[in-house]
Amino acid sequence: MPSPSSVTIPRIAKAAGVSTATVDRVLNDRAGVNPATAIRVKEVLAELGGAIPQPGRPKTAPSYRFAFVLPNARTAFFDGVDRVIAQSAGEFRHQHITELTLRLPSHDPNAFAEELAKLSDYSGLALLAPDVPQVKLAINELVQAGVQVITLFSDVAGSMRSAFIGTDNRAAGRTAGLLLGHGMPGKAKARTALFSPPTRFAAEIDRRIGYSQLMEERFAHVEVVRFLEVPDTEEGAYRYALDCIPPADSADAITSVYSVAGGSFGIGRALAERGYAGKGLFAVHDLVEVHRSMLASGAADYVLHQDVYLSVSGAAKTLRALQDGVRGALTTFRNPRVEIITQENLA
Repeated sequence: MPSPSSVTIPRIAKAAGVSTATVDRVLNDRAGVNPATAIRVKEVLAELGGAIPQPGRPKTAPSYRFAFVLPNARTAFFDGVDRVIAQSAGEFRHQHITELTLRLPSHDPNAFAEELAKLSDYSGLALLAPDVPQVKLAINELVQAGVQVITLFSDVAGSMRSAFIGTDNRAAGRTAGLLLGHGMPGKAKARTALFSPPTRFAAEIDRRIGYSQLMEERFAHVEVVRFLEVPDTEEGAYRYALDCIPPADSADAITSVYSVAGGSFGIGRALAERGYAGKGLFAVHDLVEVHRSMLASGAADYVLHQDVYLSVSGAAKTLRALQDGVRGALTTFRNPRVEIITQENLA
């Protein structure tokens, strides 16, 4: 018979055939659980020889096997997250965490979901994934198998994931709108360009929505012109933007540009060639090296940034607390806020 300390909420959930959230509700006497299900959970707990998990950290120091699952697309942000995870290895070892970073095929949602579904031998996953039905189903199956799953930087809402770790992307888009809107001339007619890839990531979609909402609410005189097919390479983004952006001295010139994801350097090149240097405002996301250079040179005006290290570290700590069955595990981490980086506070 296993020792009481080895009886965790995920183990009870797997044996009872229910979710970890259901087990947590039963153990904490919360409403919303079918009485027969509650009886089954308590019977399983008794069969496993365990006691109800108590608040606080366990007395023992078990080992944990977690995976950070990222798209395999070679973007500056995804690669930067990969580096931060690798740099945090020492901190993870101190917490008795063995972590592995996996890069799954993001160009094909079916392939991504198929590879994700194979990860049932991990005790926890921190997942940056496209928000599509196939991925939701894979998450739900993993959770039902006893794997703790949280989403990282981009959510998969409606799935059985336990938590989302990352900044509020809707708020990030609205922040970009506020910054660019205040930089536009008075109440005169103006046009702002929104550039985005053809995305399946909720983070990028939420940024689009937030930006458009803010412009509609606060700057109704500004027309939002959407270009939603930005290629995934800087050269492709440059050629795409060059075709989309009217000359700066034309009647339909734009007064600001917002890029919700990658390709910003290419878009910046196109803006310069169309004569917008010093004539418009440009906001991008994430303080990767290319955006740092663009701020320093004046090619970009604002970078909407999120603390990647804080989110990665918070993901590991949250997974550990969930795995230990710590009460209030989902309330111990506060998601990072949107940071506004300019040329003046770049250092």
